[in-house]
Amino acid sequence: MKKFLGLIFLFSFLVATTQVVYANKAPKKVLIFTKTTGFRHDNIEKGVNVLKEIFTKEGISSFHTEDADVFRSDSLYQFQAVIFFSTTGTILNKEQKVSFEKFIESGKGFMGIHAATDTEYEWPWYHNVIGAYFASHPAVQDAHLQVKNRKHPATKHLKDIWIHKDEWYDFKDVKPGIHVLMNLDEKTYKDGKMGEFHPIAWYQEFETFRMFYTGLGHTKESFDEINFQKQLIGGLKYVMKIK
Repeated sequence: MKKFLGLIFLFSFLVATTQVVYANKAPKKVLIFTKTTGFRHDNIEKGVNVLKEIFTKEGISSFHTEDADVFRSDSLYQFQAVIFFSTTGTILNKEQKVSFEKFIESGKGFMGIHAATDTEYEWPWYHNVIGAYFASHPAVQDAHLQVKNRKHPATKHLKDIWIHKDEWYDFKDVKPGIHVLMNLDEKTYKDGKMGEFHPIAWYQEFETFRMFYTGLGHTKESFDEINFQKQLIGGLKYVMKIK
């Protein structure tokens, strides 16, 4: 009897161990969403291709769509994170918003790129998550980015100052308490409107989930920059809790 019970215990242990190993090796998958109902960026196609390429190299699979029907519980479950890449305007209906809220609050990750802040202005939950809304921007130009946190996965590869060319968003309704990763130095470019406090990349950690946002990514050329690619990879790994 003892031998029999021992075999049962050993079998149960092996099954449990196999399940843990399988769970750890299960492929990570992210949804890249680019629906627009306002301005549409001409770099979306290139940006999506670059995202897919750099994520694949990290062992993260991805699915790109502009069909909001994917925001159902029976569709979202397969993903570990959602990326809003240059989405604009109102992109989800009431039912889709409820499904998305439940998905994120269940412990999944969210990342916003560039015009993700030009999205869903009338949705308080989204404002709380994204952290700010787009207000305006000057012409595309070089600027100095002050890296405020060099320990975060999205910025640890950068020096204290990063000189980059992009379209620099001014924001409104900035949520108090966002953790600023990079701040724009308005003295280094023309027509900034926020002053000394001008966050351009930040993160938030909620009770059950994480978010990351970068205001970079307007130009096609920005996606060729290794520093930006590393920021995107680091940001995604952060929200997906991948070390």
